[in-house]
Amino acid sequence: MASKLEVLHELIEPVVEGQDCTFWGLELLAQGRHSLLRVYIDTEQGVTVDDCEKVSRQLSAVMDVEDPISGEYTLEVSSPGLDRPLFTLAQYESHVGQVVNVRLRVPFEGRRKYKGVIKGVEGDEVVIVCEGHEFLFPMDVIEKAHVVPQF
Repeated sequence: MASKLEVLHELIEPVVEGQDCTFWGLELLAQGRHSLLRVYIDTEQGVTVDDCEKVSRQLSAVMDVEDPISGEYTLEVSSPGLDRPLFTLAQYESHVGQVVNVRLRVPFEGRRKYKGVIKGVEGDEVVIVCEGHEFLFPMDVIEKAHVVPQF
């Protein structure tokens, strides 16, 4: 059985791609009886407010018909920004050499938060160099990861 996030991904991605945008990822944050569905989109030219508006309008219509989320929720369509979250192995590969903050679902060596440089991807694991040590984190252990903008 597919998880709620997988169902949402399969429902949302074609709608976003149909609006000439790239589907970057999504977050579903439960906040009591009210939830937040955040959908990240990207374009080669950068995301505009108009891009967010047209995707939001199309997604709202599809979500109203399909009704994949029980209860009340807020739909938010956004650019991933400079501190973009990473959701897929391909996204980690495209950001090799960049600094990331990673939060794990369970502690590894006594901690859940790591900050380091993405060295690469091996199979279904992300290789991160942190404090002079190389760590291999399986994708299913990573709860959240964000690029740290360098100025």
